[in-house]
Amino acid sequence: MSKTSINARLAMIQAFANFMDSGSQSATVIFYEGVQPESTDVVADSSNALVTLTFPEPCIKEVAATYAELHPTDTATVIKTGTATWARTYNGAGEVAADLTVGTDIALANTNLALGGSFQVNSFKIRP
Repeated sequence: MSKTSINARLAMIQAFANFMDSGSQSATVIFYEGVQPESTDVVADSSNALVTLTFPEPCIKEVAATYAELHPTDTATVIKTGTATWARTYNGAGEVAADLTVGTDIALANTNLALGGSFQVNSFKIRP
């Protein structure tokens, strides 16, 4: 495993933060059920989408030496009952930023989402 200097990590984190805030819309994160695609180049199956959350603009709350913290999302209504297994973040231009595995990359208090329920992410930290 390679190690990067703190300055290199800060540059990567700041670049990611700038990418998330680019575009004319707000950055979003969509939680899905089912199998996560092998790559961010693979289009997500929209029939597996459970909920779409929107970040405020700018979405970046803080850039630290080891992470970029995003502001809390809005509260959204779950559109389908299911178990959240992964999430995909998009920047304000609708471009894929990152895929996250629930339980590994992102922790949820409850992964079982119910149709019509409310859902929000209060703390969201991205690490290089």
